[in-house]
Amino acid sequence: MRLLALLTTLLLLVGCSSGGGGRYSMKHDRGPAKPVDVSHVKDAVPKVEPRSRGGNKSSYVVFGKRYYVMNSAQGYRERGGASWYGKKFHGHTTSNGETYNMYAMTAAHKSLPLPTYVRVTNLKNGRQVIVRVNDRGPFHAGRIIDLSYAAASKLDMLRSGTAQVEVEAIDPRTWQKPTTLIATAKTAAPVRTAPNVRVPVRDNVQRAVPVGQYLQVGAYSNRVAAERVTETVRALTGQPVVIRNLDRNGRVLYRVQVGPVNSETQVRDLLSQLEQSGYPDTHLVDLD
Repeated sequence: MRLLALLTTLLLLVGCSSGGGGRYSMKHDRGPAKPVDVSHVKDAVPKVEPRSRGGNKSSYVVFGKRYYVMNSAQGYRERGGASWYGKKFHGHTTSNGETYNMYAMTAAHKSLPLPTYVRVTNLKNGRQVIVRVNDRGPFHAGRIIDLSYAAASKLDMLRSGTAQVEVEAIDPRTWQKPTTLIATAKTAAPVRTAPNVRVPVRDNVQRAVPVGQYLQVGAYSNRVAAERVTETVRALTGQPVVIRNLDRNGRVLYRVQVGPVNSETQVRDLLSQLEQSGYPDTHLVDLD
């Protein structure tokens, strides 16, 4: 019984350590059957969050080695090896109790508090991503971070499997999100290209959608499942995500909704992003 308890604890701690068997249906990890375009997936958006209830013990042991969790991520910067993890762990629970989505911008780290936002730079090509650390690992010598499939793709390290990177913690309290200018819905002025030839300009025009509309990702009978999807979608899109209860004949449904959305362009981009990330039933709804 003591051995069984020890193995159970080990599986909960090792969210992404590479080992066969156990609770995973696949023995060896891999990416999707066909390459997935994740260029539309946005970086994680740093925000102030409380420490997760799971995955933040002061220390833990994996494969006979003890690891210590940092009290704070402030000032953390380190260079070392990065790897990535994918389909084997997709849909399984991370060390802090969330659901791993290989198409979201997340990562695993042995000692940073969960969650922590970090900027990862591929030292070979200079590419950068911002990810949210919500898992533990990698438990291999020389590796300091395990990246999601999406993050690894953006860093162009899928084929090699590993890369030398710099990992720098981001303080959400001082981080400034880049400003994006959004064009208002106006009728574009025509551009004269030749005598008597007028071509309407349509680039960068975003038509407004009715106020109070949201994209509904799904409706769930289980609150915990809805909360897991909420965290995944929030990390994936960087948009506000809410859960709204619907009482239908005495049965409560927990609806996960993204928004409010403000333009046709935003709706189109989010629909494409969510559908390609495993949420094909996403649709536009009114706030009732």
